[in-house]
Amino acid sequence: MWWLAFVLIAFIFQIATILILEFRNPSKAVAWMVILFLFPVIGFILYYFVAQDYKKRRKLRRRGSRVFQEIRAKLWQQAAIVESIEEMSNPEYRHQERLFGLLTHISESPITGCNKTKVLTDGEKTFAAMLAAMEQAQDHIHMESYIFRADGIGQSFKRMMLRKAGEGVKVRLICDGLGSYQLNSSFVKELQDGGVEVYFFLPPLIATLDRRVNYRNHRKILVVDGTVGFIGGLNVGDEYLGLDGKLGYWRDTHLQISGDAVYFLQNAFLADWRLASGQRVNHPELYPQHHCRGSEQVQILTSGPDQHWDAIQEMCFGAIAVAKRRIWITSPYFIPDPSIYNAIKTAAVSGVEVNIIIPHESDSRIVKLASLSYVEELLQSGVKFYQYEKGFIHAKVMIVDDLLATVGTANMDMRSFFYNFEMTAILFDQAPISRLSEDFLRDLAESRAIDLKAFARRPKLQRGLELLCRLLSPLL
Repeated sequence: MWWLAFVLIAFIFQIATILILEFRNPSKAVAWMVILFLFPVIGFILYYFVAQDYKKRRKLRRRGSRVFQEIRAKLWQQAAIVESIEEMSNPEYRHQERLFGLLTHISESPITGCNKTKVLTDGEKTFAAMLAAMEQAQDHIHMESYIFRADGIGQSFKRMMLRKAGEGVKVRLICDGLGSYQLNSSFVKELQDGGVEVYFFLPPLIATLDRRVNYRNHRKILVVDGTVGFIGGLNVGDEYLGLDGKLGYWRDTHLQISGDAVYFLQNAFLADWRLASGQRVNHPELYPQHHCRGSEQVQILTSGPDQHWDAIQEMCFGAIAVAKRRIWITSPYFIPDPSIYNAIKTAAVSGVEVNIIIPHESDSRIVKLASLSYVEELLQSGVKFYQYEKGFIHAKVMIVDDLLATVGTANMDMRSFFYNFEMTAILFDQAPISRLSEDFLRDLAESRAIDLKAFARRPKLQRGLELLCRLLSPLL
């Protein structure tokens, strides 16, 4: 029976290892222990290669900080930086010292004042706007996408990049190594042969050996000549045009920005470029002087293993905590961490109107079940959930009172908050907040409210599956 004792000791060692390493995150520890009980040996091997590696995270943070510090002085000299609450154009901030302090301390990217934004809610129009901006490029095109497909729209972007590279424009493309794993080598080679620099962000094999496979780059960035930028939920693929036979119509939100906030889109891209390629291209000429194109105030918030703060999660928590009238959230994946969950619940109990739109049809069965596991208790607290029925809603938007609205790449889930490289634009002016509010109400009209009594009668099997998926939610 010596082998049984050996197995028991090994199992206890594995559990102890997880508990020690994950003492800061009990929910994550529980999730890994569930996997370990179900798959003892495989689970521990998976944990070793996939779970957080704090030394690697610290290394990434130091590298990300260096990239920013190299250009910080120039940006602070050129950009219209909002340095005090008195400079906020939105009168709602007159008594929001704590929120303003939070936003200005959790990120190296400040609130900038000279911007013009355009909200884009249709895949066809968004891609057309991106291609039109690329058409005007004179110096460089910097593009980053979690998913890049070699389908119809992917071919359109390829042709544009090749043509501009042929004209002497410097074209750089980053694709996530996991999200774009299906991108074939011939497609990439054609780009490279045409003068486009292409790098994959932490390819799975290399990242697994280096224990960084869990760090995925979920950002979607386009910067043209350092003056025009795009950020939002759209990757490059035909499904974002509504051409997926299963999901059908694709509802998303993207943002076009002209002005000083583009400096910080650029900085994020170049930090990712250094990590993906090993090249230092953070040259001052990539940050041209802007002629003030608008008066909107915008902050570009980044988060990920290269950041000192979980800035997007902390911004969401801070904004939800100060809400007085409304919290409107749209997210394709709703798996909040305990602090966000409790903040939403507390806001609803306090009388704040909390409306959350999630998909009716999802591209992930497991994530959908995990999301639904949070619904019943929040419904009981006064939160209203709506399932979008026109197609698949992939927008990542939050509106809090008339204080701010956010558009970006981060879902309302733990992976976006703590593991992925993400990016969100915070909008402070009434015009974009009103536009996003109109979009939200339009989406609401195309959604069905989840009724608490009917939802509570769902089958026990579904409840069990929801519970199981929720236990695994820190890993999704």
